[in-house]
Amino acid sequence: MREDDITYKIIGCAMKVHNTLGNGFQEVIYQRCLAIELERSGLSFGREIEQSIFYEGIDVGTRRADFVVEEKVIVELKAIINLEDVHLAQAKNYVVAYDFPTGLLINFGSTSLQYKKVFNPKYNAERNPANPQIK
Repeated sequence: MREDDITYKIIGCAMKVHNTLGNGFQEVIYQRCLAIELERSGLSFGREIEQSIFYEGIDVGTRRADFVVEEKVIVELKAIINLEDVHLAQAKNYVVAYDFPTGLLINFGSTSLQYKKVFNPKYNAERNPANPQIK
């Protein structure tokens, strides 16, 4: 499945959750509900997947991604009043650090669902075709 198709389905799932719950809950509640909707949609995913962070090829620690969907898309969730540039920068850093082609930043905390699609300009499919970090 293409990344565009995956992100389209993820956004649809997030909209269903937001339309059902509205805003005002903690992030973990939205995360659990999104997992239910992703499963219902037939997307394969991992939740709270620990990813290694590399600096110039050296493992410098780990960070947990909220979701890894179809082994192609990193999803970072927020439950804040409004997305700011720092949150977008964080999502961009994650797709590069985890070496995924695409990411989604989704905010359930505003009155309308907010989402941003981010891309990894350094992604090389030949270098990382199956992203073995998440297996």
